[in-house]
Amino acid sequence: MSLVRAKKSLGQHFLKDQNIARKITDSLLPVTRDVLEIGPGMGVLTRHLLVNPAFSVWAIDIDRESIEYLHAEFPEYQKRILYGDFLKMNITDLFHTPFSIVGNLPYNISSQIFFRIIENRALVQQAVCMIQKEVAERISTPFGNKTYGILSVFLQTFYDIEYLFTVGEKVFDPPPKVKSAVIRLTRNKREDLGCSEKLFFNIVKNGFNQRRKTLRNSIRSLLPPGFDSDYLNMRPEQLNIPDFIQLCQEIEKEGKTS
Repeated sequence: MSLVRAKKSLGQHFLKDQNIARKITDSLLPVTRDVLEIGPGMGVLTRHLLVNPAFSVWAIDIDRESIEYLHAEFPEYQKRILYGDFLKMNITDLFHTPFSIVGNLPYNISSQIFFRIIENRALVQQAVCMIQKEVAERISTPFGNKTYGILSVFLQTFYDIEYLFTVGEKVFDPPPKVKSAVIRLTRNKREDLGCSEKLFFNIVKNGFNQRRKTLRNSIRSLLPPGFDSDYLNMRPEQLNIPDFIQLCQEIEKEGKTS
């Protein structure tokens, strides 16, 4: 079967380097047996995953041409190579027990994929993903840095994040204009935040959407009348996850007593 044509509309840059594919597979920790590959493309990574006895592998791609190609390449795994959209699929239709995610993620939807992972954090125990280097640095950076933002906080709340290695442009076809990086997310032990998740997410979003302002100004609409806290004098990048949780708890306590 002829090779798959990379489609700009899908943000496709197919990995062609076997060594990188092997490094990504080796980066998957055996925390779950089930693994879902997002965007297998032409199957360079898929091939390494399928021969690894530690894992039971599924793959999903929104590109019908890729699916047809992979079905021809791996006929014995056709039922595990699925046509579909990870952002829209009902994950519990496929997995009822914890699983891991792996993939060379399309740059244009990588943030949406991470938000979907957060939504399904009860099942997604691990994710090893190749993404744009700039996004990888932003996600893994600690508080106090200029690149620390909404996605940094949301992911670090529920996952331990490791920046594993940088990947150059030439290992892809077509080569992207920027460098890539592989990161690993491993589910941490934080279950209940001890405050309203909705309030937590709203405070983080509102804070970073106006990150040059102090929280006193950026989250004013979320505060009970007369509420005050030392945190309100700070900008959002100065707060770590326990700080944001503490602020939410203070707001909730004041809201109940007022």
